[in-house]
This record gives sequence, structure tokens and C-alpha cells, in this order.
Amino acid sequence: MIQTYLVVSAIICAIIAEGWRSTRKKVNGMPLPPGPRLLPFVGNILDIDAAHPWLTYAKWGKQYGDIVYARLFGQHFIIINSEKVARAVVDKRSAIYSDRPVIATNEYFGLSFNTGLQPYGDTFRMHRKLYHQSMRIEVTNSYQDLYLRKAHELIVNLLDDSNKVEGHLNTLASSLIMAVTYGYETKPKDDPFVDTIQKIIHIISEVISPERAALQMFFPFLHRLPSFVPGGKYKKMAPECRRLAATIQEEPFEYVKKQMAEGEARPSMAVAATAYIAGSETTSATLHMFLLAVLLYPEVQTRARADINAVCGPDRVPTFQDRKSLPYIEAICRETLRWQPVAPLGLPHATSCDDVYDGFFIPKGTMVMLNAWAMGHDKELYPDPSRFDPGRHLTADGQLKDEPTYSHFGFGFGRRICPGRFFAASSLWAAVVSVLSTVEITNAKGEDGKDINVEPKFTSGVGIRPEYFPCSMRSISSAREEQMRMMWKS
Repeated sequence: MIQTYLVVSAIICAIIAEGWRSTRKKVNGMPLPPGPRLLPFVGNILDIDAAHPWLTYAKWGKQYGDIVYARLFGQHFIIINSEKVARAVVDKRSAIYSDRPVIATNEYFGLSFNTGLQPYGDTFRMHRKLYHQSMRIEVTNSYQDLYLRKAHELIVNLLDDSNKVEGHLNTLASSLIMAVTYGYETKPKDDPFVDTIQKIIHIISEVISPERAALQMFFPFLHRLPSFVPGGKYKKMAPECRRLAATIQEEPFEYVKKQMAEGEARPSMAVAATAYIAGSETTSATLHMFLLAVLLYPEVQTRARADINAVCGPDRVPTFQDRKSLPYIEAICRETLRWQPVAPLGLPHATSCDDVYDGFFIPKGTMVMLNAWAMGHDKELYPDPSRFDPGRHLTADGQLKDEPTYSHFGFGFGRRICPGRFFAASSLWAAVVSVLSTVEITNAKGEDGKDINVEPKFTSGVGIRPEYFPCSMRSISSAREEQMRMMWKS
């Protein structure tokens, strides 16, 4: 009886001690950054909007400053809501802030091959070296004809069937990546590789989030629960995700081997599956944001079209030789990245050792969230941030005033910056200039003949994009349309 009492007492004391520890705002006697009040055990998990955590973090930033401390269960969290602080911390101290948290579900779902999820080490550095060889700026500039050809294919698809916008964007983005990584030409519609990647992206957006990662790290047994038990629903997705992950790694590779055996293989890169997943979804979603933005702000289309016609004349198709002469198009690309970043929080970084910043202690193993959404909606830098206004990126005389598009904070920071950012920025420009030169996007009409108003709504998850919105598309240049129909097939 006494032994039972002692055991129970020890457990109660341990629970009280853990509850007290989990509400402390100091570690090793040093203050942690300011943040919301911590509850015992759960920390701040109940305070977060699970569907849109970046909005919660942005709200905290207004209350507590550009660097905020939170705790989800036992996991330290730092949220950085300012580009200035992100540059100072993650860029300038990249040796400390380049790791990734270890999450059991990555292996369980067959995703551990992904470069973006790799811990910082030899494997990650090897992957980055391979990316640099194939996606550095000098190499990606050689793909300009490819960017335009695929953009022209997009125009043809949009004009032929404007009811399947998301599918056309997915085809464009996936076909670009597949062409560069595997030398594979996707089908204009219903390509099996494109369908596979969309399925795995859907699962990834459900499974991978920093908040869910904290839960898995605190309760690592959760992914072993039967699927019918509360908390075990994601187990249903694991076998399918593993199968799809194997498919996107093996089948394109087998295609390359076959092409090589037949002497027909084109240049391709080894670390391709990651590029396929990350590049196809972010490119597609960003272009989806662009189409929504110009539908909501038709004056952007009007000005862009006038600029293009002034440089190219009424009939010539824009090319990369026109890029420097079209600063407003570049500004549209940058505003698209700012307005609604498709990866509002990116993937979490993790500290590899203790650090001190601005007098605050940041423990080893802290999960670091970089809130791109908050950075783009800083009212001091971007007045009226909810408005889509490309002009904010131009000087009074109409020249670009920001850093190059590939340096945009939406591509990340430090050693974890997107290795495909040069490729992404150029392919985005090609699609944007092709659409604005040839297609007018307007509100769809209802049965009563009146415009159907569109209220912007977005999906949730690690990556977001617009929910379905009706629109109408028509060609505004038969000459350009005809040229594009001929050029994308050549």
C-alpha cells in the first residue's frame, strides 16, 4: 500500500513538475523571446487556427514583435514574421538554422527521400550540389525556349477549355519539371505522371505541417494507432502515399533508362523526384493565384497589355528578349508572390545548437517558422497589403525597385532557400507574359446574364491555392494565338 502511494505521489509530482516546466519563459536562466501565455502540457496548441496558422502567427507578431516564442506540447517554436529578422537570423547564421526537425511520419509515409525534408548533413549537401549543377542561373537561362513553348501550350489549353483551369496549370508546371529533370514530354491532358504527382501532393498537404509534426514528436506512437481510432485517420493514407512515392521515383527513372538504351535520352538530373513534387505544385499554385488576382483587379490586365503592345507591337509574341523592357510584368510576378504566398510558412527549420538573438535564448532543436504571409502583409512595407498592386514594386519613373524576383522571400532563406528559384522565376514570367498578351480574363456570367462575383477563398495546408472560381477567357489577339498554337507543337 505504501509502495503504491509512493508511486502515485511520484507520478503526480512529475506531472506537476512537467506542467510547471512547460509554462516557463526562461531556459538556463535566459529569457526566451516574447510570446503568448503557455498552458501546462499543451503550450499554445489550442490558440492556433489549425487551417490558417500563419494568420495566428501574424497576429502574435503584432502583439509580441517580429520574433515570437511559442510551445506546442514539449516542442520549442520560434516564429519569425519579419523579412529583416529572417535575413539577420537565418541568412547570416545559416550554420545554426539549416536543420530540419526529425518527424517519424516522413519515413512512415515514404517521404524521407525528399530533399526538403532531409536533415542538414552530407546527403542534403550532395542533393544541393546536384541541384546547383542543373538549376543554377546560367543553366536555367538555357531553358527559355522551353518556358515559352510550355506557356504557349497553356494558352491553347485555356482558350480551348477554360473550365479546367487547375488541370491546365498542373499540366504546365509538371511538364516543365519533367522536361528538365527526365527529358519527358507530358501529354497535353490527362498525363499519368501528372495525375500521380497531384495525388501525392494532396496527401502531403494533409500530413506535413509543423503543428502536426509537434504532435508526432511529442506522441511518436500516434502513427501506429489503428486507422479507426481517433488520431489514427492519417494511417489510412500511408500505404497509398508510399506507393505513390515509389512510383514518382521509379517510373520516370525507368523511362530515362529506356531512352538511354535507345540512344534518345535528353539531359536529365538525378535528384528529380523532389523537384517534381515541390516545383510542380508551387508553380501551378502561384499561377492560379495570378489568374485570380488579375480577375479581381482587371486594371492590371489593361496596363500590362498596353505595355506589352508598346514593346512588341499588336501581333508579335513576347520573348525573353523583351523582359528588361517590361518591368510591369516583372512587378506582377513579384506581387503575385507577395499577395498570397502559396507556401505561407514554408517548411520548418530547426536549430542545430543553442543561439542567442537580440538578448533572447533560442534552444537547440527549436522549430523555426518563417511566416512569408506576414512578411508580405507588413503594412509599413506594403500599404494596403490585401490589395493586389504591382505598382508598389516600381519607382516613380516605372523601373523595378526591389531585388531580383528569384531573391523574393517567398523562396525561403539561408541554406534552405529554394534551389529551383531561378527556374521558377523565369517560368512564372513566361506564363504571365503569355497570358496577358493573348488572353482576357473576366467574370463568368450567370443565367441572368450578370457577372458572377468572385470572393477569394483559399485551400489550407502546407501549400495553398485558390478554391474554384468561375471565370471567362477569350482571345484578344488572333495573331498571337495562331502563332502560339503553331509554336508549342514545334
